[in-house]
Amino acid sequence: MSKVNPLRNMVLKVQSYPLWLQRFVLTRIFRYTVKLSGTVGQDILGTDLDSVTFRQKNRKKVQNHIGGIHAAGMALLGESATGFIVGVNLPGDKLPLLKSMHVDYTKRASGELIAVASLTQEQMTLMQTAEKGEVNVKVMVTDETGNAPIECKYVWAWIPKK
Repeated sequence: MSKVNPLRNMVLKVQSYPLWLQRFVLTRIFRYTVKLSGTVGQDILGTDLDSVTFRQKNRKKVQNHIGGIHAAGMALLGESATGFIVGVNLPGDKLPLLKSMHVDYTKRASGELIAVASLTQEQMTLMQTAEKGEVNVKVMVTDETGNAPIECKYVWAWIPKK
């Protein structure tokens, strides 16, 4: 039997709150835990535990020399969203680790970015049953115009906590 995941339990509790409060609480907890997310000002817009939606506003702190979100900020947005969805679906006795990420910058981004990361039922079952393993987590990053300025692949692994 897998150990209880405190992050998942917290998300389940927060889901009973009004949407605005869910967003506030999830964002604050994530920013507190993942310091760089707080520095760049990422927001969690919602999750159903199968998927999560993150937002990165085009703030001065994260801009590049042409006024768009910096390439590292775009990669961080995808990493944060995929890491969150893996984190809420692993048993509490497993440790998630980013194994690899590949990001292709295909278009110039316009305005804020939205990242939606999701897992399949098969991936979630594997995460609950396998002692160790890895999954390729699907994430779509779009800008204000609906374009996908990056195409990315994040591979997350898990191992038992010591």
